[in-house]
Amino acid sequence: MKNSDLIQIAQGVFREEIQELEAIASRINDSFVDAVNAIFNAKGKLVIVGVGKSAHIANKIVATLNSTGTPSQFLHATEAIHGDLGLLRPEDVVICISKSGNTPEITYLAPILKQYASVLIGLTSNLKSELAKNSDIVLDVNITKEACPVNLAPTTSTTSQLVMGDALAVALMKMRSFSQNDFAKYHPGGALGKRLLWTVENIVDPERKPFVRPDSSISDVINSLTSGRHGITAVLDEKKIIGVITDGDLRRMLLNNKTFDHLTAKDIASMHPKTINKAEKAREALGILRQNSIGQLVVVDDENEYYGILDIHSILNEGIE
Repeated sequence: MKNSDLIQIAQGVFREEIQELEAIASRINDSFVDAVNAIFNAKGKLVIVGVGKSAHIANKIVATLNSTGTPSQFLHATEAIHGDLGLLRPEDVVICISKSGNTPEITYLAPILKQYASVLIGLTSNLKSELAKNSDIVLDVNITKEACPVNLAPTTSTTSQLVMGDALAVALMKMRSFSQNDFAKYHPGGALGKRLLWTVENIVDPERKPFVRPDSSISDVINSLTSGRHGITAVLDEKKIIGVITDGDLRRMLLNNKTFDHLTAKDIASMHPKTINKAEKAREALGILRQNSIGQLVVVDDENEYYGILDIHSILNEGIE
């Protein structure tokens, strides 16, 4: 088969599925509104039931909802009729996903789900199915054909289920005024979570805070720069930060002086350095670093005392941009 033939096949799948999705979108009505309101107003959790390929879709929808503020749980239809129905409570809302709505498991389970849950939402392609008949609310994801060339493998049907789940999730996000900060709370380890939640304190090592005194020798300055591994050391007068010395300051000193025995730290320091409180967001610190074209910031605590050094690479290495 030619490369061009494979490309045409892929493009055809996209076009067929898009066409079916557009048709479903045009049929969305008050049933969708009822489903969103039922989930939003539920006193319990949302349970999503599926079997076969629909079970995989249900799992993904559960993951999306959990990460966007709607507590959800997956229930496999087969396991449900062998004991797992015990997770259901009368205040829960159930979404049952099935293309045909008439598989043996779903046919047996649908009336039980209706009895056990506060609301049963059927997500199906068959509006005359047993699932549809037993559901309080029906979400229509009917398609005319699968993208599969023999019209058998779940392709377009599972895509339509997934997109309907996304539509529910997005609508619920809007109703909850779900923000980036809310999203970050559920993704604290991800790049977005770090970007929105992490503070300077999360990144800085307070045990590594090199410093010298104003009258320290250049040899002491070199030792401090080397041990600190930041390419910068603070100049402290008692507990007050009066300046910093960077590798660049040291190089300029060597270029401008044949000897340096007569020099001390205060002679080569850059005075009044930029500082940032440890409680500030890491993304704010990154903005300051970039705006001023510098690689490090001196970090202070709430008493305005020296806390450590923040390096731009430490921020970028955490995926914060």
